[in-house]
Amino acid sequence: MSQALSQSTPSRPLSRRGMERLDLMLLCTEALDFNGGEAMVWMSQQLGYGELFPNRVELWKRRCHNPLRRACRRGSLDSRETDALIRILCTMADRLYPMLRGLLSTAEPPEVMEERWQLFQSRLSDLLRERMNPRRSSVQTLLDPVSGHLQRLALVQALALGAGSGGFERLRACLMDVVA
Repeated sequence: MSQALSQSTPSRPLSRRGMERLDLMLLCTEALDFNGGEAMVWMSQQLGYGELFPNRVELWKRRCHNPLRRACRRGSLDSRETDALIRILCTMADRLYPMLRGLLSTAEPPEVMEERWQLFQSRLSDLLRERMNPRRSSVQTLLDPVSGHLQRLALVQALALGAGSGGFERLRACLMDVVA
């Protein structure tokens, strides 16, 4: 049994907004990694969450608690499920950190930075159109190339925050701090 599953300290479940943000960050990892969905399932097995997310469908069902999705499930996830998703996200952020750092770096020439952001924005927009409800104003804002830039930047910064030692605690605190 993994250390994450054996923790005895109960934690609060995420708010609706926290779940939205968690799922959007997971979507960002998929935008950065073409095999992100499969990598998340593999990562869940490696972290000992095989019984929670034995396959891609079960992982998708948990992520569908995000009200911004086309197909949204009612109710909320228990803290064990959200903690598992956050740990998977942190492990993915560790793996993708060089790409995250490249997006956040100010040392690169502006043309290179613009190209990186355009590629990321294009992939993320495709995933948003495919999976999210386009009538939601939050989704429309994220899809807008100009007005959604700050939100996309905040998502990438939060992902970078989840990488490294202590990333789970930082990201969990960040997600718990999102106003409901």
